[in-house]
Amino acid sequence: MKAFVVTHYGPDGLEEAEIPAPSVGRHDVLVDVKAASINPLDKMVRNGEFKQLLPYKRPFPLGHDVAGVITRVGPDVRDFKVGDEIYARPRDLRIGTFAEAIAIDADDVAIKPATLSFDEAAAVPLVALAAWQALVELAEAQPGQKILVHAGAGGLGSTVIQLAKHLGAYVATTAHTRDADKVRTLGADEVVDYTTTDFTDVVSGYDVVLDSLGAASLEKSLTVLKPGGLAISVVGPPDPAFAGQLGRPVLKPLMALLSRKVRSRAKRLGVRYSFFFMRADGAQLTTLATLYDKGTLRPVLDRTFAFGETLDAMAYVEQGKANGKIVITR
Repeated sequence: MKAFVVTHYGPDGLEEAEIPAPSVGRHDVLVDVKAASINPLDKMVRNGEFKQLLPYKRPFPLGHDVAGVITRVGPDVRDFKVGDEIYARPRDLRIGTFAEAIAIDADDVAIKPATLSFDEAAAVPLVALAAWQALVELAEAQPGQKILVHAGAGGLGSTVIQLAKHLGAYVATTAHTRDADKVRTLGADEVVDYTTTDFTDVVSGYDVVLDSLGAASLEKSLTVLKPGGLAISVVGPPDPAFAGQLGRPVLKPLMALLSRKVRSRAKRLGVRYSFFFMRADGAQLTTLATLYDKGTLRPVLDRTFAFGETLDAMAYVEQGKANGKIVITR
């Protein structure tokens, strides 16, 4: 079958190739891929940024989000059948949605929201799971809390804004001038135009900050939290808890060293820091599907590319042109 595979780590490491059809385990479903979307994580995995933590055997197909139709089920699968329309974020070390088909552990799969097209459904699994796990599980967000979301017009930020509002929070976000109306429509109560204003000049006393921009933004974000507030970063540095999530406690000293500076600064300021890396979870996707079907959440797409244009789609994302999720269709 056709797939886009990582042959070597680096910006030019993704290539179109013919690979064997996936084998289907006892607890797997085989999915005919109708659509997949691109996430920053795809670039990071392609470039080898997680090669020490996620030891993929090259060549391997890339892609973390999928929507499609089940064409085969393993003998131990009870909750799905051939013909079901599903969406999923396959678990780490079993990714590969930039392909004609993929075998996925049934625990990672959920029935696609009925109100979403395949293109729309493919845009949401990773960002929806990340938003849910960051706000509900990690931050334990409560009604009335103040939450700052960086890059609110992006795929993750736009989803976090919507979920935070659903949870009853007051939401501020940073965005470009051109995206101010867009993020307000998504539910942002306060919009900081980062082209004209430093968010630290106008934002303070927040319970939670979710950062997806990097070290400079994260360091400043610590200063706008109230005592005991929590800064969550999806781009690092990893902290010791992440080693536990990976099931590799031997890495805790290394991750403690990598995050020592930001954790020390947070402690001096009387706030908390946590690195966040989402996990696959079909049960949570089932819950989230209900929110999409009710209209509480909605996908934010920029444009679609044909499957054969996957390399062009990746380039489009890396050039910073995307204003929402980029979806690859078959």
